[in-house]
Amino acid sequence: MSDEKKPDQPALRQSPENLPTPPGAVESVGARTGMFGVKGSGDTSGYGGLVKPVVFPGAAQRPYGGWFDTVADGLGGLVDRVVIHRNEITFHISRENLVEAAKKLRDDPSLRFEFASGVSGVHYPDDHGRELHAVYHLLSMTWNRRIRLEVTAPDADPHIPSLIATYPTLDWHERETWDFFGIIFDGHPALTRIQMPDDWPGHPQRKDYPLGGIPVEYKGGTIPPPDQRRSYN
Repeated sequence: MSDEKKPDQPALRQSPENLPTPPGAVESVGARTGMFGVKGSGDTSGYGGLVKPVVFPGAAQRPYGGWFDTVADGLGGLVDRVVIHRNEITFHISRENLVEAAKKLRDDPSLRFEFASGVSGVHYPDDHGRELHAVYHLLSMTWNRRIRLEVTAPDADPHIPSLIATYPTLDWHERETWDFFGIIFDGHPALTRIQMPDDWPGHPQRKDYPLGGIPVEYKGGTIPPPDQRRSYN
């Protein structure tokens, strides 16, 4: 196999992990106290005195390298900023532009991201005005490329448009993200619990969810006959 770098590949970049970080390369969004970041109760790890900054990789500057620029050009003005970390690219997009961006990524012949492998939720309580993050993982089977889209919403208005009309594979992923983080995917046909019981209070993977000391009560936890189970269609 030749060691020559393919012209379509982005230039390799050193990972900032465990390396000195140049000024402006990261964005701070608060600090985590204790092992799990909970406040008031529940952290029994012995790391109660731990204080660790919460940082994001900073925005990348053009040229990004190789096909990274091709995808950025295809999305045009729909992108708020681009982050390249560990030689992987993430496009930060506002929720108002999410549906249009997803359709372009799927349908544009130069992009052709045909497959969405999932959406994950993240909660950053100190990232004021954008506490809830939804991260989408997309694959172009045509061009053998992978990217991420990242969209945010505030705790006070946790709404993000559903993408299952464009990527049907996200159906249960959006349900799980709502179940655990409370992000409401507008337009989803059946946004119901998928792992927690229907009557479970709160969203247990949020940073402000109490850790420990929660009574586990599966009220009416029975399995109905198949013809009496809830239907999603």
